[in-house]
Amino acid sequence: MLKNSRFLVVPFILCISACGWFKSPPEIGKVLAEHFNNKIYKDFDTVAYDSVFVKTIDSLSDNFINPKTIKAFYAANINAPKLVTKFYVNGQLDSLTNYLENSTAHGFNPKIFKTDEIKNLLQELSTNKFKNVEESYPIIAKLEILSANAYLNYSNFLKFGLVNPRNIFSRYYIRVKRPDSLGMTNLLGSVSLLDTLRAIQPKLAQYKGLQSAYLKANSEAEKRTLLLNMERFRWKMPETGDNYIQVNIADFKLTWFDKQDTVISMKVCVGGKREDGYEEKMKAFVKSGNLDDKPKNHETPLLFSKINSIQANPIWNIPVSIAQSEIYWMARKDRYYLSNSNINVYYKDKLIGEPDTINWNRYSRDKLPFKFKQGSGGGNALGKFKFIFDNGSSIYLHDTNNKNGFNLNNRAISHGCVRVEKPLEFAEKLLNDNYTYDKLRVEVDMLPVDTTHMNWYRKRMAKKADTLKSFQLKPAWFGPKKAVPLLITYFTAWAQNDKIEYRPDVYAMDEKLWTAMKKFR
Repeated sequence: MLKNSRFLVVPFILCISACGWFKSPPEIGKVLAEHFNNKIYKDFDTVAYDSVFVKTIDSLSDNFINPKTIKAFYAANINAPKLVTKFYVNGQLDSLTNYLENSTAHGFNPKIFKTDEIKNLLQELSTNKFKNVEESYPIIAKLEILSANAYLNYSNFLKFGLVNPRNIFSRYYIRVKRPDSLGMTNLLGSVSLLDTLRAIQPKLAQYKGLQSAYLKANSEAEKRTLLLNMERFRWKMPETGDNYIQVNIADFKLTWFDKQDTVISMKVCVGGKREDGYEEKMKAFVKSGNLDDKPKNHETPLLFSKINSIQANPIWNIPVSIAQSEIYWMARKDRYYLSNSNINVYYKDKLIGEPDTINWNRYSRDKLPFKFKQGSGGGNALGKFKFIFDNGSSIYLHDTNNKNGFNLNNRAISHGCVRVEKPLEFAEKLLNDNYTYDKLRVEVDMLPVDTTHMNWYRKRMAKKADTLKSFQLKPAWFGPKKAVPLLITYFTAWAQNDKIEYRPDVYAMDEKLWTAMKKFR
C-alpha cells in the first residue's frame, strides 16, 4: 500500500512546486505584506483561501455572462488571485473602476459591472485593518472575481457590442464576430490592464461622432437613437477593405466607398416592411396552414457578400411566394396576363407552349405545380441589369422598369431585392473596363462610347431587323475584374460633414434592438 502511494505523491509535489501557488507565503502574500508592511500576509494559507474562493465564485457566477470561461481560467491557475496580485498595488484595479464609472459615455450603466462593490472592496482592502490574514480571504476573493467579470464584460461590450444582432433579427445574416473563450482567457491574462483598457476604446470616426453627439444631446429620444447606432458600430463586421459598396436600408441609399471618398452614390428601393402584427399572424398561419393567413414580409435581409457578375437583359425567376400571392391571381383574372407579360410557365421543368390555355380552377395556389420565369425585355421587372452576389436569400441588386419609386420618400416598396437608381453608371464602375463596358451597352441596344466599336452595334441592329430570322433577346453575362464587397446594413443615425444624419426606423429594428439593450441601462 505504501509502495503504491509513493507514486501518487510525487506528481502532486511536482505540480505544486511548478505552480508556486502553494509556496509559503505565496506571491499574493508577499505582495500585500510588502505593500502594507504587514506581517499577517506572510501567513497567507493557500488551502484556506482556496476554500473561500470556491464558495465565493459559486455564489456569484450564476449572474455572470461568461461563468464557464471565468471558472476555467481560475481552475487553470489553481484559483490564484491573479488580478489582485498583479494590479492592486500598481493602481490598475483603481484604473479599472475609473473606466467602469465613465462607461456612461458609451451608454452603459456602471451598476451592471458592480462598480460600487468593487470600489468598496478596494477601499476595504486598503484600510489594512484586518486582525488576521483569514479576514482578508473573502475580500480578496470577491474583489478578484468581480474585477475579472467586470473587466471581461466591459471589454467585450466595447469590442463586440452589448448584444448579438443575429439573436435578435430574423433576417440578419451578417456573421459578426463575437467573444470567444480563448480571447477572454487572454484578456484575463493581460500583462497590463491599463494598456488593454486604453486599446479597446473605439477609434472609429463614426463611433466617436455619435458618441460626441450623445454626450451633448438633451432629448431622450435623440439619445436613444444615438446609443442604438453606437451599438451597431460596435458590432464586429466582416473585413470589407477600403473599397466596398454599402446599402443602408434606412437611408434608401447605395454608396460606393474608396477609403473615405465616395465613388458613386444613388437612391435605392428596398423590400417593403412586414405586416403589422406579423408575429401573431405567423402563429395563426402555422396553426391553419392556410395561405390566406400568411402575413407579408418583404424586408430586405442584412448581409455581406461580394458582387461577382452582371447579367444584362436578365430573366426573372419568379419566387414561389410571389407566384402564389400575385401571379396566380393575375393569371386567373386575365387569361392573357402571362403571355402579355412575357412570363413563361414550366411544368416539371418543361416549357408549356400555350400558358393561356391553363385551367387555373384545377389548381390551388398553395400547391402550384408550375414554375414561372419572366423573359428578357423592356417589361421585365428587373429592367436591363441584374447585379449578382452569393447569398442564401435569392437577393440581388437590379434595374427596374418602374422608375417612379425613386421619387418616393419611403422607398421600402420592393419584394426584397434592391432596385438601383443608376444601374448603367453602377455597371460601368463595376466593370472598370471600357472594352467590356461597350460590350454591355451594345447588349442592351445602346451605342458604344468608343466609336471604334460601332460595328458591334450595327451587327446587333441588323440581326434584330432581319425578318427572316427570329431574333430572341437573351441574357448576357459580364464579370468585374475583381469582385467588390457589398454590405447591406441598417443605420438610423450616423456622422456626416460634422453633423448627425437621422433617418426613420422603417423596419422598426430600433425598437427590437432597444428592447434587447435596455437591461444594460
